[in-house]
Amino acid sequence: QVQLVESGGGLVQAGGSLRLSCAASVSSFSRRAMAWFRQAPGKEREFVAAISGWSRTYYADSVQGRFTISRDNTKVTVSLQIDTLKPEDTAVYRCAAAGDSSVSQNPLYYVSWGRGTQVTVSS
Repeated sequence: QVQLVESGGGLVQAGGSLRLSCAASVSSFSRRAMAWFRQAPGKEREFVAAISGWSRTYYADSVQGRFTISRDNTKVTVSLQIDTLKPEDTAVYRCAAAGDSSVSQNPLYYVSWGRGTQVTVSS
């Protein structure tokens, strides 16, 4: 069974930075693609970033250049560095694990989810 626990969210002013972490309890972590999604109130879940089992990274256009996803297979974690935060980045950010090494922007592709961490950006 896969367990994912996010941390690192909080309240930050626009222009600031946060680093989100996702601790995974999962077999074959290094071979799994991992992703971050976010969901703001009243909006659909949105793809943010993903990293494949080969550590290739992918980003939504809206966060390209500001967000950086990375993984540490030794520590079994995946992180999301968020810079130059904007009020529209306010959302619950959730970590997701795939069943294999390839990534997708479709949330239905992912087999396990964390509960999320709240990011609130004030203007």
